[in-house]
Amino acid sequence: MKNNFRIDSHKLMLHVDRVSDWLKGKIICPIYLEIAPSGTCNHRCIFCALDYLDYKPKFLEEKVLKSAVKQAGILGVKSIMYAGEGEPLLHKDIAKIISYTKGCGIDVAVTTNGVLLKRDLSKEILKSLSWVRVSLNAGRSSTYSKIHNTGKNDFSEVLQNLEAAVKIKNRYKLAVTIGVQLLLLKENIKEVFILAKLLKDIGVDYLTIKPYSQHPLSITHIKPVLEYKNYSVMSAKLNKIQSDKFRIIFRSQTMQRLDSDKDYKHCLGLPFWAYISACGDVYACSTFLGKKEFCSGNIYRTDFNNIIGGRRRREIIRVAALKLDTSRCRDVCRLDKINSYLWELKNPGAHVNFI
Repeated sequence: MKNNFRIDSHKLMLHVDRVSDWLKGKIICPIYLEIAPSGTCNHRCIFCALDYLDYKPKFLEEKVLKSAVKQAGILGVKSIMYAGEGEPLLHKDIAKIISYTKGCGIDVAVTTNGVLLKRDLSKEILKSLSWVRVSLNAGRSSTYSKIHNTGKNDFSEVLQNLEAAVKIKNRYKLAVTIGVQLLLLKENIKEVFILAKLLKDIGVDYLTIKPYSQHPLSITHIKPVLEYKNYSVMSAKLNKIQSDKFRIIFRSQTMQRLDSDKDYKHCLGLPFWAYISACGDVYACSTFLGKKEFCSGNIYRTDFNNIIGGRRRREIIRVAALKLDTSRCRDVCRLDKINSYLWELKNPGAHVNFI
């Protein structure tokens, strides 16, 4: 079954103009932003990579955020995902923020644990979203509550919310893609097929299954980590559950890269994305949130367009491309495959004209 989501790959080759400008040495606008409307979360997942930020109850002010989003659209940002260090749906104005973002000509997405994705909210936001992805890491309520560190009722709440969202999507013939992500752990390994069948019956568009990787700053350390290379048989069996309307994306390429060395020496991907934290800081890299050396500015103090075109961001990008030791970075970070692609463009092998 053809998968055009490219979740286990990257899409930078589809943005030829932006990559061409980068190759020419121009300071480019990010294609993609991740924004954290909320710094706090209603779950305390055992795998949370950003636990070191302490789930602070900070929320981006609607007016300040909208100003940054408007400037982002003018600059040429093409997409924004609302996620970040907290649960984005905890922001009281999230529906208005999503609608405004779409109105600025920017594609919008949300990653959420799904507990607050109630029917009324879905009716407001699904029409503006390109996709929504729910983090759902078990097939049974008891396991879910242990992994997400929450009450057992949340599991059924999330399933009911997904079912309602699917009905709204179908009723109004919306283009939004509704997906679910499971982080494959020893705690849930026996429930993957249970979850897949539940989601197929509900009618979501896909389930993606990804590996755990240790965040270099996280307090959490999951041990033992699964030997993901041993689970190719699971992928083949999961394929049998798929249908024309339900896809299962087993991220085998990402799992394989966990056991291999990086094929790039430094980080080249930072010009193509940026991150805005719940307190308004703009970071060039989400692996190092809280580290001043990766912060370009703050949208409460400086206009977003001046941060993106500013000296500080240019210097961070320069240092990352020339000096950053990627062994400090997270394995298979979001820019991993983008970095491989860009590194090869900058460092082509022999005989490249023999296509």
